[in-house]
Amino acid sequence: MATKAEREAKKALAIEKEQGRMYELFSYEREYAAYQAICGIDEVGRGPLAGPVVASAVILPKDCDILYINDSKKLSEKKREMLYDEIMEKAVAVGIGIVGPERIDEINILQATYEAMREAISKLSVQPDLLLNDAVKIPGVDLPQVSIIKGDAKSASIGAASIIAKVTRDRMMVEYDHIFPEYGFAANKGYGTAIHIAALKELGPTPIHRRSFISNFV
Repeated sequence: MATKAEREAKKALAIEKEQGRMYELFSYEREYAAYQAICGIDEVGRGPLAGPVVASAVILPKDCDILYINDSKKLSEKKREMLYDEIMEKAVAVGIGIVGPERIDEINILQATYEAMREAISKLSVQPDLLLNDAVKIPGVDLPQVSIIKGDAKSASIGAASIIAKVTRDRMMVEYDHIFPEYGFAANKGYGTAIHIAALKELGPTPIHRRSFISNFV
């Protein structure tokens, strides 16, 4: 059995390794350090059959000391929840944009995603002067933008935005599960699982279903 000193040394080594990973994750933020307010933007919920698309915009401090930021899909639910609280506490500013199913059906999911991103930017308490985006260029935004493929795993700011968006949307879907328990929203978050599709075929759509996504099932 390891001694207390050995356990502490192992823990210190793990933290040092994580600090090294986070240093690399801030490479884009260092590259564009001449900009004062660098904002990471990401969205979640483009693929589900039900629920909104949610975007988040996050401006992290220049001396950010948050560890374990990553693409939200690579983190456990428990770790995302912990990081959500830490990001909300330490970020310079956080904005969240939510676009619901009716609007998604009206303008299509891509345009709805852009709309959610613009809304998230508009809700920031600090005006950003550079946007780091996950793989897209947002139309209708008069700010410099840098599009980064797989940005949520390459930029700390985008990774932080992905965590805020994911936790926000997941919490919404859990609330919807209380209202529409037959569809399994708490577990599937609106994605087309077997339980979800079976309920859709048997009971029909709820008000939070995207009609343009479910024509094969109803």
